[in-house]
Amino acid sequence: MTQPALFDFLVEPSEVRFNLPMIAGLSGFTDAGSTVSQFADHVFSTLEHEIILEFKSDELLDYRSRRPVMHFDKDHISSYQPPELAIYSVKDETGAEFLFLHGYEPDFRWEQFTDELINIIETLKVSSFSWVHSIPFPLPHTRPIGVTVSGNRSELVAAISEWKPQTQVPGNVIHLIEFKLAKLGLPTVGFVYLVPHYLAESDYPAVAILAIEHITVATGIVIPTDLLREHNSSFVAKLNDQISQNSDLAKLVSNLEAGYSNDSAGLTRNALVRPSVEMPTADQIANELEDYLAARRKNQPDEDS
Repeated sequence: MTQPALFDFLVEPSEVRFNLPMIAGLSGFTDAGSTVSQFADHVFSTLEHEIILEFKSDELLDYRSRRPVMHFDKDHISSYQPPELAIYSVKDETGAEFLFLHGYEPDFRWEQFTDELINIIETLKVSSFSWVHSIPFPLPHTRPIGVTVSGNRSELVAAISEWKPQTQVPGNVIHLIEFKLAKLGLPTVGFVYLVPHYLAESDYPAVAILAIEHITVATGIVIPTDLLREHNSSFVAKLNDQISQNSDLAKLVSNLEAGYSNDSAGLTRNALVRPSVEMPTADQIANELEDYLAARRKNQPDEDS
């Protein structure tokens, strides 16, 4: 039996410009440092955009595992925010257009979803597919954010990828899209960022900036980053202040730093190597941060009085 289509065009396909690059970022797997969410929020808040296609959540989403937000106002539900997975037409800072696939990662029908997305890509004659993602990694924030690059754009892999593991990983639907598109020969590249694991639950602006820079390299799209850079300066200043006031946190970051040393050429972006010292676990670092921040919150009323 034929499965129903998983999407609806909200504009006629003929009204969408052909030969545009497509950029993707989906939530639902890991998003260390809020890379995908910051990237999307920044695109939508700074660039002109229009939704052109929407996928059908009732066919793709497990509502009970990812319940949508409903606002309760005293005695009634005042609003409902349905989950969205959609493709947007976006104009960059120069007026150049690109397509942006954004929303939740489907829970169901991965094969059908990826096949239908590929049909959409072929219908719109998409010129390239690029995506961003992030995972926690034992790197100190005092070093450049690491990145693993995948896909069939060998020049970008050679120029940018710093960590090239050979291992089995839990797949996500973007991996499946990349796999199928690469076999079809469409220029495809994915950037997976290695975010300091003690910042994995924070909005870390530096990783969103790096994602934008790499997307620019891959597509030529120009997205302003001034606001993110301001946020990052403030974030790092507060982080360093917290670390300077807590010797245990300072020791943990120091241990991470000690595990990574520049080579003799003094490169600022080295290939990542296994740390040479015993590393604290993510839970240890998270617990230290949580205890420290809890203590600060507890003392805050006295500081303000």
